[in-house]
Amino acid sequence: MPEHPLTGERIDLGDGAVAWWPCHIGKGTTVGSNTSIGALAHIGQEVTLGQNCKIQGSAYIADRSVLGNDVFIGPNATLLNDRFPPSGDSNKWAPIHIAQGAVLGGNVTVIAGCNIGKRSVLGAGSVLTKDLPEHEVWVGNPASFLMTRNEYDTKQEAN
Repeated sequence: MPEHPLTGERIDLGDGAVAWWPCHIGKGTTVGSNTSIGALAHIGQEVTLGQNCKIQGSAYIADRSVLGNDVFIGPNATLLNDRFPPSGDSNKWAPIHIAQGAVLGGNVTVIAGCNIGKRSVLGAGSVLTKDLPEHEVWVGNPASFLMTRNEYDTKQEAN
């Protein structure tokens, strides 16, 4: 019988951070205070998760990715690090950096080396193939500009 049950169990990671079993958190990963990692998420090795991040279930975050504080990652999101898989050479990887307050919707894919700016939003189902500037909302495949973050926040408040 496994050490943990196969149904959701809250695992205290310290300093208010939690993970919901079953999930994977790789060696050398840093989890900031008050961060939550959903069931079936895969967090690679040497990943940095800032404070107050929310990683939804079944998200995949590749080795060496860096998330700032207050980042939201939707369910089934995929953050890649290898431009030419399987390269087999971690020196050629291009990990993703996500700045503070960014939001990634469910089922997005972020291609290796594409960075996401402060308070930006990547809409559900989008595929990011280049850097997303701060304070912008992008959607589609490939993702492109839709509106500013201020316009997005106004629409969100109206609903």
